[in-house]
Amino acid sequence: MAARKVLCIAPGRRPTELDTQLREQGWEVVWADDLATARRLQSQLQLRLCLLLIDRVNLALTAQIESAVRSITDLEWVAAVPPGALELPAFRDLLLDAFLDFHVGPIQADSLLPMLAYAHRRSLLRASLRDAETSETDAELGLVGRSAAMTQLRRQIVKLAATDAPVLIDGERGTGKELVAQAIHGRSARAPEPFIVAHCGARLHGDAGAEIFGPEVTHGGTEGTGGQLRTAHRGTLYLDDVNELSGDAQARLLRLLQERTERRLGLVRTSAADVRVIAASQVQLSAAVAQGRFREELFDRLDVLSITVPPLRERKDDIALLARHCLQRCAAERKTRVEGFSRPAIDAMLAHDWPGNVRELFHRVQRAVVMTDHRLISPVDLELARAGDAGEGRLVGLEAARMRAEREAIRVALARGGHNVSRAARELGVSRMTLYRLMAKHRVSEDKATDAA
Repeated sequence: MAARKVLCIAPGRRPTELDTQLREQGWEVVWADDLATARRLQSQLQLRLCLLLIDRVNLALTAQIESAVRSITDLEWVAAVPPGALELPAFRDLLLDAFLDFHVGPIQADSLLPMLAYAHRRSLLRASLRDAETSETDAELGLVGRSAAMTQLRRQIVKLAATDAPVLIDGERGTGKELVAQAIHGRSARAPEPFIVAHCGARLHGDAGAEIFGPEVTHGGTEGTGGQLRTAHRGTLYLDDVNELSGDAQARLLRLLQERTERRLGLVRTSAADVRVIAASQVQLSAAVAQGRFREELFDRLDVLSITVPPLRERKDDIALLARHCLQRCAAERKTRVEGFSRPAIDAMLAHDWPGNVRELFHRVQRAVVMTDHRLISPVDLELARAGDAGEGRLVGLEAARMRAEREAIRVALARGGHNVSRAARELGVSRMTLYRLMAKHRVSEDKATDAA
């Protein structure tokens, strides 16, 4: 059985007695004297559990610990803190928000060891779930989620990929219909061949049919390009918004599905068409047939196999995971200091109905990454704060409590120091520039503040 590993962060003196007791219980202990060393060791050794041992607490140290907790996201955190630590609101909120458990008072192995054992089991479970998420994302080309709806969708994709019949994908805009089509193609025998996307929506000039089947060959002209159908030879042709096809294009698509051949306008001869057709519609094609806007025979041919992509409001268990996936994509595209989402942001996303589905979620996260000034994305950054709210009223829960505690600490320190910024900064354990930034953030007046040493 592999040894249980724990990263212990102990600024200053290491508790040798605790080290001995941990090793006697089968723990492999890795010590770090500061948070920067802890980051490096965790990255090198892929540790999953951290025990933070501190004997003092102030706002500056709280900010440093919070930064470490947010940046080292693969760790379960446990803390041993002095009794006075709970008197600092910001640190108390951090314990509740980011630590699995904590021990107050002198270090006692009989209390810490059970905590660490439980945290270790949690870390193993978290690692297994993270591995499953990664494999799902890789295997299904971006179809992220563990909800019952997504599990069922994946099972259907596997079954559809095993055949070569046409597939009709139904779903609202932004649900990921093209990703489903790609997943079907990627699991099929046609995977090594092209996957071609044809947008059937109305064009400013002419009909989409010319782009799909190729333009008409005029007298004396050459055949030229055969359109997207010919490009997709032996592969898959994905028809997005197939309900928008003109009557003529519908007739040509019906001939393709019935006879497996295609004929260019202006030519007499036909040619074999080796292509699988996957079509998607954001409206019910059966209703379009009833209204005379879509050919019934074509609907029957396309609807041999069908699959429905669930809207995001029906798979809210996946929202937090999807949001993190979107954040990872945005972070890969541009350098950012954003590390995740605040608890109020997660709550706001869960409460939202997502009329634009996954596409809307990605766009909101993308905008938040660009516009936020914080390491954690808030409801305001996502533009999900309630209409009419302003300032702190847009924040809820622990985030609001942190904001209030931080602002009050600044006001108290300034009052004690006679509104001398240098003295207040020393009391808070931050630099003068940091304090000025915090004062601006919390709109703490600088009218009475002085900068004398």
